[in-house]
Amino acid sequence: MVAEGHGRTPSRQQQAKVIISATYWRPWDELDVAEWIIQGRRLGTIGRGVAWWIGDWVNYGNTKFGQKYSRAARITGYDVQSLMNMSYVASRFDCSRRRENLSWSHHAEVAALAIEYQEMWLENAEKKNMSVRGLREVVRTWRANQLRGAGDAGQPRDDTGQTNDDHAPEPQGSEVVCPQCGYRMEAEGNSR
Repeated sequence: MVAEGHGRTPSRQQQAKVIISATYWRPWDELDVAEWIIQGRRLGTIGRGVAWWIGDWVNYGNTKFGQKYSRAARITGYDVQSLMNMSYVASRFDCSRRRENLSWSHHAEVAALAIEYQEMWLENAEKKNMSVRGLREVVRTWRANQLRGAGDAGQPRDDTGQTNDDHAPEPQGSEVVCPQCGYRMEAEGNSR
């Protein structure tokens, strides 16, 4: 292996310590525990970041070049629906609002909500170390309570005059209970 632009062989430390393909990860030689940990952290970062990166990439292409999802699907190998999901979630969270301690899937669970509710639920998920499934169930219960308590009256309407449940006011004093752990929380985000 030759270093680009230098015409010399790189040192052992500069050489890749692992081989990565679309279907496997394999070390070139034996790794010590420190290097194994470094590799794991890199893989974790890549795994958590890929959906964000692809979503941002698709959004850039759509804005800059007017590209369609079908072309992005041919380029990436992802199906159109997956690309649409990644694009949507990335578009709903500015980079500064994305929480590194939570997965893309956590963000996807609250992407359709108004920003203040996204923040409320992501903060609670972070504080309580909620799983994606736990967050999904708590948000579903909260939304059901919201609809039962508010009905159609007073619900914000979009440009077409349709009600928009995502921006509905929270019923006061309602409680959400996580079906996984039994954690009880006020709808306003105050824990009990």
